[in-house]
Amino acid sequence: MISASDWDRALGMDYYITDSPGCGGVIKSCAEDFQVSEVFEELGYEGGRYLVLDVEKTNWDMHHLIREMARKLRISQKRFGWAGTKDKRAVTSQRISIMNLDESELTKINLPDLKIKVLGRTNRAVGLGDLLGNSFRITIRELGCPDPAARMTGITEEIEKQRGVPNYFGVQRFGDIRPVTHKVGEALARGNIEEAVFIYLALPFPGEPDRTREAREKLWVNRDIPAALKEFPEYLHYEVAMLNFLVEHPGDYAHSFDVLSVNLKRLFVHAYQSYLFNRILSCRLAAAMPLHRAVVGDVVCFGKDGMPDMDKVQKVTTENLEAIDRLSGRGRAFLTLPLIGFETILAEGAQGEIERAILRAEGISPENFNIPENLDLGSRGTRRAAQCSVKPQITVEENRAELQFVLPKGSYATVVLREYMKSPDLIKS
Repeated sequence: MISASDWDRALGMDYYITDSPGCGGVIKSCAEDFQVSEVFEELGYEGGRYLVLDVEKTNWDMHHLIREMARKLRISQKRFGWAGTKDKRAVTSQRISIMNLDESELTKINLPDLKIKVLGRTNRAVGLGDLLGNSFRITIRELGCPDPAARMTGITEEIEKQRGVPNYFGVQRFGDIRPVTHKVGEALARGNIEEAVFIYLALPFPGEPDRTREAREKLWVNRDIPAALKEFPEYLHYEVAMLNFLVEHPGDYAHSFDVLSVNLKRLFVHAYQSYLFNRILSCRLAAAMPLHRAVVGDVVCFGKDGMPDMDKVQKVTTENLEAIDRLSGRGRAFLTLPLIGFETILAEGAQGEIERAILRAEGISPENFNIPENLDLGSRGTRRAAQCSVKPQITVEENRAELQFVLPKGSYATVVLREYMKSPDLIKS
């Protein structure tokens, strides 16, 4: 089993499931190289208070887009709903809903690199997780190996033999250029609310623009919030909003997060849960424990429409192991690992030992995820499939390759790509 790069390991992704050398290359040389379309059940829109749209956006962060659309329409961001966030440097097709908006109002939205199609009206807002999955069309450029087609075919065969790839959370969960969301979430879980604020506002990273990095560095050192408000670039909308709040309410760090949308501020603790999940998954791989089937003490979920359904989970015992193995072989049962929250029940057996060891090493417990200072920031926890089944269709021409595949909701294309590329830096800066 090949060890991952230092960058991946910092996010808990310690290993690859494939042993073949990678083909190298970079992704996202331009937005068009990374195309994503959401996959939904066929739904009839028969009228209601929510206007449902398909938006095709290029180089747009979802939270930024919603803020700009709300500003153009002069309505609250709380009236918007969407099923999932996507990469910024990409062309993405997504479904959103807007409560109590007439279709004629859409003429006010004159934003660049945005196409809007009206799908209809419904009585229920589009919500996180409503989609079935995502369809990807991705180009890898600058392949760095001889005969890349043969090498990628070999990796595909390994993935098929393993029945998928580890269902790691990809780098986008933590921040492509500035991976700090899990660090903010860790500080929140430890009750260090002030530290969480300063990590989010001020912890600098080398990949940022000079002006941004310098402003963060000053605030990180001197903790002078009024001075930072004068120096932070206006394009750092969320940071500037938090700084304004803290100038008006000195020391109220817990409620400074309330200037962010609910979906955005929940990302912090969720990202720390994701980091812990990655570490737990890496430790299972290191212990040579299978991902495509369960052992006694594991927790599995059962399938719904061929996808893992976390509403139906069961602990694996000596009595039911054989039956669950049969279901796993048919794609009807799936090994799960925990996204730690204050209601998490850990596994038993060898997997339970891994989970408890990670929590001890982190000095954290499920109870830490109940954050009384700001209830919107806490998390009850849930579970996630340990493995992601994928069957890429690959076309190679000279030193570029195009991959097409569909993933279940919540799974990351970059986790598939890293198995093929094995590059320390996947993304073209």
